[in-house]
Amino acid sequence: MIRAYSCKDKPKVLELLQLNIPEFFDASEEKDLDHYLENEIEDYYVVVEDNRIIGSGGINYLTTEKIARISWDIINPNSQGKGIGKKLLQHRIDHLKGNQKVELIEVRTSQLVYQFYEKMGFTLENIEKNFWAKGFDLYQMKLKNKD
Repeated sequence: MIRAYSCKDKPKVLELLQLNIPEFFDASEEKDLDHYLENEIEDYYVVVEDNRIIGSGGINYLTTEKIARISWDIINPNSQGKGIGKKLLQHRIDHLKGNQKVELIEVRTSQLVYQFYEKMGFTLENIEKNFWAKGFDLYQMKLKNKD
């Protein structure tokens, strides 16, 4: 089940991030996620299975540029490779379809998972070395928002 994030979910979402360090995130990113959850959330969702949060991810809006940004995708390592991330991403893409204020969907990810987004139709626009942390490059990708 995918549902809207609630502030009571914060400890479990932070735990998801911790479970993905160092494979997909640098330890320094934990404070960034904490700040995001406190100050930058717009649309954020959690994936719940057997009353446990096994995934999370959000959307932020850059309204003047007509861009929606996919943000902070995190899946429990024990649930990776089972289609959870795909369902969560598709849920957000579907949420954005038909929104005339969003022309492009953007994701800023790393070299570790950019191929997942390619499979979902995103195209690579830019690479910036060591952007997130040492050894974690920025892969900026875009997808046209279509009805």
